[in-house]
Amino acid sequence: MQSHSAEAPPVIRLDGVGKTFRMPDGSAFEAVRAVSLDVARGDIVGLIGKSGAGKSTLLRLINLLERPDTGRVHVAGRELTRLSKRDLMGARQSIGMIFQQFNLLQNATVADNVAFPLRIHGRHRGAEIDARVRECLDVVGLADKASSYPAQLSGGQKQRVAIARALAPNPQVLLCDEPTSALDTETTRAVLATLADINRRFGVSIVIVTHELSVVQAICRRVAIVEDGRIAEEFEVREATGAERLTLLGRELDRLVRRKAREARIEAEEAAEEERRAAAASPVPAEAASSRPAVPNEIRHA
Repeated sequence: MQSHSAEAPPVIRLDGVGKTFRMPDGSAFEAVRAVSLDVARGDIVGLIGKSGAGKSTLLRLINLLERPDTGRVHVAGRELTRLSKRDLMGARQSIGMIFQQFNLLQNATVADNVAFPLRIHGRHRGAEIDARVRECLDVVGLADKASSYPAQLSGGQKQRVAIARALAPNPQVLLCDEPTSALDTETTRAVLATLADINRRFGVSIVIVTHELSVVQAICRRVAIVEDGRIAEEFEVREATGAERLTLLGRELDRLVRRKAREARIEAEEAAEEERRAAAASPVPAEAASSRPAVPNEIRHA
């Protein structure tokens, strides 16, 4: 995926990355095969594919939770694959990650969970950490839950705590691994709205792995279809111009985008028509009536 601007370098660049796992029987499984991918600053990119396609492994190569066997990884202007363990730990401060199962500390309060990435690096003082925690919880709408524990929260609230924790170090990138797959439809919409708001307000680039076309349609600007460890195709989600797609998922996504666009147009037309009818049926305001010029008696009784 190319940067939106030829002048601005991508915030994420994967250059021919590959990852192979050794199976218990000694065989090799190529999870990711020579993938190159650019993500522009401020973009929201979806990685979608069937189970086992390699999309989650590809995501974990971005912050080197899985180290690639081949290729190079650049994030925020640094080549992570060349860094020492110590330098990599510092570089990861610019990369937040959100997991499917939240990964919260069950014996810690919400505030302590959000503060965790700030405390482990020892770069911030207590007052700074407290202020940042309050700010992040306010962003995700959970300021009143600071003293609660994860067991006291709903699934959607837990995921929003995880988002606040990922946001705490002020990252340039958020990596999201199936963040809504354990949530119901209404909660999914709320979590996606939170992510979109963070992207809009802070310019954080987001890469989201999902198997749900509706998630891609709702939040992503670009999408990469992952098949058999490779990127089979990539395109702008809003395009949906009828161009022939290379994959079944690409064609299904196009149909969904076009259907949602039609539904939005119909809703807008119905709302406009309802407003016109309401305006036509409403009585003339008294002040408007009183402002009309008086009709002379001779004309009135003619």
